[in-house]
Amino acid sequence: MLKDLIKENRSTRGFDRSRKVSTEELREMVDCARLSASSINKQPLRFYISNEEDEVSVITSHVKLGGLLPQLGLPVKGTEPVAYILICQDTRVSFSKEGFSKDVGICAQSITLAATEMGLNTCMIGNFLGKRLGPAIGLKDDYEIKLVIAIGKSAEKIQLEDISYGESTNYYRDENGVHHVPKIRLDDVVISKGHQK
Repeated sequence: MLKDLIKENRSTRGFDRSRKVSTEELREMVDCARLSASSINKQPLRFYISNEEDEVSVITSHVKLGGLLPQLGLPVKGTEPVAYILICQDTRVSFSKEGFSKDVGICAQSITLAATEMGLNTCMIGNFLGKRLGPAIGLKDDYEIKLVIAIGKSAEKIQLEDISYGESTNYYRDENGVHHVPKIRLDDVVISKGHQK
């Protein structure tokens, strides 16, 4: 069921490096993104796939994980991602900086849900050194990196927690290393006439 996949589709910051991700799996994830909706069907997005260890290490050195938990230094050594998909905008198709941002989100959701269905886990990363990362992997200047998606098999335990409107939405880890993700209750996010906060 789709809702079960969505609940499983959590941002993972520690991976089991013994589970490799094949090129075929990465291409299948990209195919799901390719078939997804695109604003005015312009389709300016391109997808750089990487699962070779040396290049994956280069990408890892250009991204930041766990911005709310800097004291943990994520990913912990030995739990780095084993693959990446970089969502890029082909500036030859469109120069618009914001016009296709929703396409990035749509494609990212398609990629991460496809990965989840394969028994894999992901982390969408917006905190990366974009101007350095492209040249570091030999990406042509025509492609502007919009989002980095780390991929692998989770080595973490992640738990969703229902919270009420106004409570902190910051994720956190408990003393056992369980990663808690607060989600505002359904009744507090649905708005309707006569019922608005």
